[in-house]
Amino acid sequence: MLSRVANSMYWLGRYLERAENYARFIDVNFNLMLDLPRDVKEQWKPLIMATGDYEAYIKKYKSFDKNSSIHFLAFDYDNPNSIISSITFARENARITRENLTKETWEKINMAYHFVKKGAEKREWEKEDPRDFFESVKSQILLLYGLADSTVARTEGWYFRQLGQFLERADKTSRILDVKYHVLLPSPKEVGTPLDFLHWIALLKSVTGFNTYRRLYGNINPSGIVEFLVLNKIFPRSVFFCLKEAEICLTKISGSSGPGFRNSAEKAMGELRSNLEYRDVGDIISVGLHEYLNNLQVKLNFISDQVDVNFFKLKDNQQKKFSLQQQNIQG
Repeated sequence: MLSRVANSMYWLGRYLERAENYARFIDVNFNLMLDLPRDVKEQWKPLIMATGDYEAYIKKYKSFDKNSSIHFLAFDYDNPNSIISSITFARENARITRENLTKETWEKINMAYHFVKKGAEKREWEKEDPRDFFESVKSQILLLYGLADSTVARTEGWYFRQLGQFLERADKTSRILDVKYHVLLPSPKEVGTPLDFLHWIALLKSVTGFNTYRRLYGNINPSGIVEFLVLNKIFPRSVFFCLKEAEICLTKISGSSGPGFRNSAEKAMGELRSNLEYRDVGDIISVGLHEYLNNLQVKLNFISDQVDVNFFKLKDNQQKKFSLQQQNIQG
């Protein structure tokens, strides 16, 4: 597979997952607003911080009100990570690689793009209750996943898209957990109160994990939720599960069949996955959850960089190596 095609498939997976996560976060945060006491400030600022685009937001918007926050996260073309930007980029990557997609998959991506674009024209962010819009965005992307899972051949293109999807999901799960723990509560005195309880429930719902958590762990408590979202081996949105699936995709792409690793991306992925596999939640809490998650995000970014170096810039690296060889011969 050409490196540019592989790159497009990889980013198709990342952009679709990013758009679905943003729609999920906005929807759950809006629901949380309805449950919070009237004297509690709206929790849009922590959500902006969870996306990693806080600096970009404060350069353009004066306050963290509902309309500004939703516009920035969903409809702002100047925000490269907004839903409309992510869907637009996903559609462009899908267009470039249409031979790797089924007709139905391409059509659904196109429909999602026009749906979000129409939402921007209708100024959905100004509506009193925009939840139906974001629920539709989630449903359309999940339908895309279902179509792809049922109709797309398991070629290299499939594994590159899956690799991007799972790395993006791991990153977003870690970010939303970090923000809840680090900045969401207005005061440490609120820990253990009904307000704290509401926030933990909202966090679980943001990853569609509330019912699964209650079945597996029972009572809501911070250490249980940290274990569930970071270390759980069977929940599809836990960081460990995402890394395990991403590693499978990477070995399929590399053609690895035995122990060890064939490139720096596999090495970095295997190190982080094994670290999580044998980690105890008590170890994470003792280190400090924020510090641990911050280090985890750095490692996820490093893995992404190594995927880029090993597969998408391969042609450039080979050309540089060839040029150096020619220089040595001429010397």
